[in-house]
Amino acid sequence: MQHLHQLLKIENSKLAQLLRFSLYGLEATLNQARTEFPLDPGSEICDEVLQELHSLLQPAVAAPLQQDSGWEDMPLPNALKLSHLREAFDSDPELGYYLGNSPLQSQTDSDLWNEIQRKLLRVPEDLATSWRQRSLALAQEAGARENNSNLYQLPFFRDEIIYPGLSGTVRARGLCLSQKALSNSEIVQNNESGNLYLLAGLLLICIKFIELDPDLHHALKSVFGFDVISLYSNPEQQNQYINALGDRFERTQKAEENAEPLLTLRAWIDMDEAIHSLVFVPPAERYSWWGKLQQESRRILKKVADQANAAGYEVRIRQLSGLYADICALSKDDLQLNCGGVPGEVLTCLRLYARINQEESLGRVLFRSSR
Repeated sequence: MQHLHQLLKIENSKLAQLLRFSLYGLEATLNQARTEFPLDPGSEICDEVLQELHSLLQPAVAAPLQQDSGWEDMPLPNALKLSHLREAFDSDPELGYYLGNSPLQSQTDSDLWNEIQRKLLRVPEDLATSWRQRSLALAQEAGARENNSNLYQLPFFRDEIIYPGLSGTVRARGLCLSQKALSNSEIVQNNESGNLYLLAGLLLICIKFIELDPDLHHALKSVFGFDVISLYSNPEQQNQYINALGDRFERTQKAEENAEPLLTLRAWIDMDEAIHSLVFVPPAERYSWWGKLQQESRRILKKVADQANAAGYEVRIRQLSGLYADICALSKDDLQLNCGGVPGEVLTCLRLYARINQEESLGRVLFRSSR
């Protein structure tokens, strides 16, 4: 890129002009291709190429002279265009209540935009909506524009734009749910309808989010039962957790094929536990986008329990919440955190409590210490 930049800077050069026009054409072609082929394996590198082209084609602007300017007044060569957004986000006490003491880590504008938007998926929806509007306004002040055509697609059983991308001075991909991407995945080839189709969407989105979000942890007892483990910093735990998700999906699939109500119910309880054991620290708020996503599993599980009751079995399931002291007799092997939520209360229910034909199956929770 160095020699391209040098040639473009030469004034009154036909070669420089020809190069500039060619690069504009290349930029337009790649932008169009990114829209047409969003799942192409080269899409992420293509985004980096587009970012470089955009920087290369920006006209040079002479900085105004300032009197008494010292080193402290000189802009950093790689200063973030979204630095004001970073400062506002990190200093918001309401966000801090839900997200804990976790300053933004991104070093580029594109990564920063995505990190902020992903964190907003963990806070109550009204707060997330307010901050999504504010973040877009601050990005627009920096010369960026909302872009809903450059979206990373997550396979799921409905279509939804989770958050937009950016174009203009900042290029960043957004995020969306895609039914087409789910239909094209191998896992749903034999599960094109019903509960297993819905479960396949939940399974794939969990795995995709593990790839996207370094803040994710797991608390699945069968993988590691003594703590909440970061998946980003523990690749072995990440592999074991993903394998456990796949194993439980296969068991649920076989149980559905056998059509035995209690076997199916127990498989779904195990599957639901695996999905809800994918957590943040502190855990996502129950009425956040992420919290509602995980509740999709509980809604399916309730249908399975209703079917078992209709078949003549006596089934009761309960999501444990509220004061930990009130529900601790219904759970075991619980995990304690010192952040998030209200001291002494359940932060999230990892495994439902169940009573099946008078046989008790204890639940499992994450709870906040009372101190």
